[in-house]
Amino acid sequence: MNSDSDLQIAGDILEVPHLLQPAREHPFTVAEFAGLARSIAADRAQWAHLVRYDATSRWYHRLRTGPGYEVWLLSWVPGQGSGVHDHGPSSGVLTVLEGELTERTRQASHVVRPGAQRVFAPGYVHEVVNAAMEPAVSLHVYYPGLTEMRMHAAQCAGAAAAASV
Repeated sequence: MNSDSDLQIAGDILEVPHLLQPAREHPFTVAEFAGLARSIAADRAQWAHLVRYDATSRWYHRLRTGPGYEVWLLSWVPGQGSGVHDHGPSSGVLTVLEGELTERTRQASHVVRPGAQRVFAPGYVHEVVNAAMEPAVSLHVYYPGLTEMRMHAAQCAGAAAAASV
């Protein structure tokens, strides 16, 4: 039976320092990669001065690397998109920093607003588009580091409707 008394029996973990795990220098789990993205997003001084906008193609900048992972900063002017793709053997965390982006998969379409995150596994097929009227900035963490971005001919949900507008 679980109850609040279970916590009292176990005691306060903060009072037993030898039970605490030391903070990792680099992330290792999906939750830690998502946390890394959130901490970078919260510290505008790390990224805001780097952002550039390019009307001809998506702008990107590798912001950080660590053992086996990369962090990328991207900007998107209205109408720019990634095309339907996957990230090969890499897992990822997409975090919107400014503006909004639309992520489309075969099954659904999601509007991703500042602070929101999308997490994906290797082989996940999607398309990311700035379907809004304002520029957007996003942060992408890949593990292992991004070695390929395979393009797909398949159409994602909502793409046909957006193309006909």
